[in-house]
Order: sequence, then C-alpha cells, then structure tokens
Amino acid sequence: MTEATIRKRPKHLALWQIHFPVPAIMSIAHRISGAGLFLLLPFLIYLLGKSLGSPESFAEFKACIAHPLVKLVLLGLLWAYMHHFCAGIRYLFLDIDKGVDLACARKTAIAVFAVSLTLTAVIGVKLW
Repeated sequence: MTEATIRKRPKHLALWQIHFPVPAIMSIAHRISGAGLFLLLPFLIYLLGKSLGSPESFAEFKACIAHPLVKLVLLGLLWAYMHHFCAGIRYLFLDIDKGVDLACARKTAIAVFAVSLTLTAVIGVKLW
C-alpha cells in the first residue's frame, strides 16, 4: 500500500473536539453521578450520624448544613441522585427492548436530563 491510501490517524485523542450524541452524554453523566454518589457516601453517613446522635450533634449538623459550600455539595448530590434514578429507569426500559430505536433513544435521553434537572430545581428550592 502506498502512503496516500493509508489514513493518517491522530496521535492523541482530543475529547473536546468529539461531538457526542445526547444518549452518550447522558450515559457518561449516569456513570459520573453514580461514582459521585458512591464517593460522597461517607459524607452522607457522617451527616446522618450527626443528625441522629444527640441534640448537641443535631445542632452541629444544622450548623454544617447552613454553610453555603455544603449546600452546594448537597445540591450536586441531589442532582446526581435524580439523574441516576431517572437514567436507571430509562435503562430498565432499554433492557426490555422499549425505546431502543435511535429517535426514541434521543428523546428519552433528553427527557432524562429535563426531568432530573427539573426535579433537582424543585427539591433544591424547597431545601435551600
């Protein structure tokens, strides 16, 4: 083969130049949200322990929750939970061969983002 017929391949993978379809972005976000929920589980268990320990530890819990950075982390965890839950339901339907065609898969991926962000906004406003 001549060099003209051999395609030159990139030497590195430029992820910012790749345009992923919406279902791929939703799938990646599903994995990231699951990892985030898993990694922040000790923090959530710590907060649960503080809220249930004693009246003094509950006061510490309320002081911890009042910090804006903690509220932001909890809002991120709320989104991660909502997204992971909605995407999990979508994957259950895909497992039973419902919504596997391309058009439906795109619509349900967009629906997962819309529903999870809406639920996060509604519950986040109530909790903030």
